[in-house]
Amino acid sequence: MYDWVVWFHVLSFISWFSALFYLPRLFVYHAENIENKGFVEVVKIQEYKLFKYIGVPAMWATLLSGGYLAYSIGFSGNAWLHAKILFVVFLVIYFVSLEKFRRDFEADKCTKSGKFFRMYNEIPTLLMLVIVAMVVIKPF
Repeated sequence: MYDWVVWFHVLSFISWFSALFYLPRLFVYHAENIENKGFVEVVKIQEYKLFKYIGVPAMWATLLSGGYLAYSIGFSGNAWLHAKILFVVFLVIYFVSLEKFRRDFEADKCTKSGKFFRMYNEIPTLLMLVIVAMVVIKPF
């Protein structure tokens, strides 16, 4: 059973990260084409569907399968696991911030630039590097 949950967790993680990587890219396009109302309306739909139909289910699948895996191996004596969980919490906070930006865009209230979102898009990459290192290398 454990190996199947690992398999599911990896697939969920990949799906969640597709939303984490692509949603800020949509925000770049949205911010840089704010005057093009037809384009903006299409991007709003894409942002909504990406967040609600891919991002949210993939996040929950990742967190629940990860919780099972963490419980299965045990929390005590696994400092790498504690570090991983801490960075996953940062990732969830980042994901929630994407929903705030999405809602701001939806209400035509977001004033952030495309350049801001290009930089903001680097955060999940940095978190992913640390999270994967905690699992593969187990440095502690």
